[in-house]
Amino acid sequence: MGQRPELTRLIRKGESETVEFKRSFGREAIETLCAFANTAGGVVLIGVDDDGAVKGVPAAQNVLRDWSNQICQGSRGLHPSLETIMVQGKTMVCIQVEESRIKPVMCHGRAFMRSGSTTRQMSVEEMSRLVLANAGVTWDAVAEERATLADISMPKVRVFMEAARRAKRRSIPVGASPRELLEKLELMIGGKPTRAAILLFGVNPQRFYSQAKLKIGRFRGETLIVDDRRIEGTLFHQVEEAIAYFREKLDTRFEMTGRPQRDVVWEYPLKALREAVINAVCHREYMSPRDTEVRIYDNELIVWNDGGLPPTLSIQALRKQHASMPRNRQIAEIFYYAGLIEAWGGGTRMIFDECAASGLPEPPKHSPRPPQVTPHHPPSSSSRFSTYPPTIPQVPPKYPSNIPQAVDRLRLLEFCLEPRTIKEMLDVMRLRDRKSFMAQHLRPLLKDGGLAMTDPSFPNNPRQRYVTTQKGRGFLALAGTFFALNRMECEERGLAMRPDEEKSAKGEL
Repeated sequence: MGQRPELTRLIRKGESETVEFKRSFGREAIETLCAFANTAGGVVLIGVDDDGAVKGVPAAQNVLRDWSNQICQGSRGLHPSLETIMVQGKTMVCIQVEESRIKPVMCHGRAFMRSGSTTRQMSVEEMSRLVLANAGVTWDAVAEERATLADISMPKVRVFMEAARRAKRRSIPVGASPRELLEKLELMIGGKPTRAAILLFGVNPQRFYSQAKLKIGRFRGETLIVDDRRIEGTLFHQVEEAIAYFREKLDTRFEMTGRPQRDVVWEYPLKALREAVINAVCHREYMSPRDTEVRIYDNELIVWNDGGLPPTLSIQALRKQHASMPRNRQIAEIFYYAGLIEAWGGGTRMIFDECAASGLPEPPKHSPRPPQVTPHHPPSSSSRFSTYPPTIPQVPPKYPSNIPQAVDRLRLLEFCLEPRTIKEMLDVMRLRDRKSFMAQHLRPLLKDGGLAMTDPSFPNNPRQRYVTTQKGRGFLALAGTFFALNRMECEERGLAMRPDEEKSAKGEL
């Protein structure tokens, strides 16, 4: 019988994702051991109440052997270690299990997993995902047997190819055909497109996956829906339509800067919302029948997908540098290659940074199954990942927005792919006021890193030229890719494009 002083500290900390207390041994203890084996491993302490009070267990010969036999009978593939320990002068049993290499581990015909300090039964979707993971495959990388190459829009694939070339994240030969690219990226298997290929480039993705929709709406309270929209089509189309909805429905205010044109400040930072929606469609559980959701309330905005965080990733870890663990590997890769995701594992950090830059306090630190982002105004009892902005008044419709300014800056970035002088930029913009041009366009682009001087050591050099940086090329790729794919989607689906569709798609820098 051993003594483990560290167990006393463990008991003081209480139950967690890897620690469970049981007053006595039984079926629930075995289910918890299976849950640990299916997640990150853990310890069950027998002889401890839920509140951490050490009660001990009756001393009996062969108790460890009997319990070990019960565990083997109740669950195949479970190989725990059992040890009798003295804590606070009382006998207790420590049962430890490592994470299983082959999942799911079953207990009496059912699979369990750990969620926080709770053991719960796995859903069919979660079990299916574990089976795929055993084979090193994600759900989206499986070939769709019902589909053929005719179900893929080759023009959409070509738009992606151009975007990937601009982003320079994937080498694509100039003469490569769309089909060759699909096969190279393993989006075609045995002549069949994968699920990811259908969702990203499909002619009609909902024909195969009716659940792959994005639902967005404006609410007054929990039950009163003021306005709602259901968005189908490819994932690229869903992201762009969500951003267009934000521009149409979110409140704005003006910020006076001393320049001729006032800056428009959005109720929530659009860059963070775009990243949140991209995260939601990339990492959602597509085996679930529930749509991706965006809910806009008077005091909060919720972007929600069915899936939750991987067991090894916590809310706290999202604020730091962390490994990317995409639920849908192929979908995430395509968004990354197209330049629409800056860096794997960095999306949530960017959301936090954007919210902080807008003066939004830190989100709550705990959430059992968090959505991607939930900013809201006053403190709430919701456990969702949330931040809190100040109240922002609605701007009357007669005031101009900042969309034209954003489009002008994109034009400059495209023009300056080759080094240009200020005079050349004024000419192409058809402007005369050098001072106003520098205040409204040039300096903001230099500050944001979209443009750079060719001779930064001598900023006042009369021969100074300005060139688009890699970051600026990323702005162009992001705007152009979404617009091109969205325009194609509207044409294929017979939808009329709104007058400001291009401007909306090109968004804010």
